[in-house]
Amino acid sequence: MPDIKIVTEVAGRVCALPVEVGGSVADGDEIAFVEAMKMEIPVPSPAAGTLTSLLVQLDDVVAEGQAIAILRR
Repeated sequence: MPDIKIVTEVAGRVCALPVEVGGSVADGDEIAFVEAMKMEIPVPSPAAGTLTSLLVQLDDVVAEGQAIAILRR
């Protein structure tokens, strides 16, 4: 199966990364939280699998549509 890029739908600052690389996630699990307009917006996993890579760190500023993690099914 090909790897899946997890992207954020909002621009802002990464304020939480609740899943570690190598961790298993279910469809809809929150991979990260992005602070935008004083709100914490969750970035959900689009599928179940294993998180193989985080492309951001805490406090990184991200753009709308930016890939933040890689998931392997």
